[in-house]
Amino acid sequence: MEIRIAGTVSESIVDGIGFRYTVFVQGCPHGCAGCHNPQTHDFGGGRVTDTDELFNECIQDPLNKGVTFSGGEPFCQAEPLYILGERFKERGMSLWCYSGWTFEELLKKAEREPFVKKLLSIVDVLVDGRFIEEQKSLALQFRGSKNQRLIDVQKSIEQGSAVEFTL
Repeated sequence: MEIRIAGTVSESIVDGIGFRYTVFVQGCPHGCAGCHNPQTHDFGGGRVTDTDELFNECIQDPLNKGVTFSGGEPFCQAEPLYILGERFKERGMSLWCYSGWTFEELLKKAEREPFVKKLLSIVDVLVDGRFIEEQKSLALQFRGSKNQRLIDVQKSIEQGSAVEFTL
């Protein structure tokens, strides 16, 4: 399936625990001031590729034990990311996802957008919330501002409210 991306990084150690393959999707509606990836905001930018190509690129590197969807805003391309993420999960890889929307906002979106719900159903850890420049901290692991949370998505879905992931 086609997907528009800004790029990928293999063997990333800053986008989640362990060596990870990170897919930076193209397109973001949030426009956070001070965003780390402003080049990913334009929905017409980046390049179009295919989920099979991304999958094959990732699995060629035996060091990648997990995958991270970042952006841009991954939930704007929930269908191709769900299809891609399912394949990684079948291989036993962990799946992290960054979103400018909070977990609670994503649950509301999931009520009317089936692939948002499906993508959430396979994500292990969600880094949620918009980047807020005034709350920026270089001391935080895997996130940029103090308002952002690391959410254990599966426990959160089970309990019906956000459960923070502990490192």
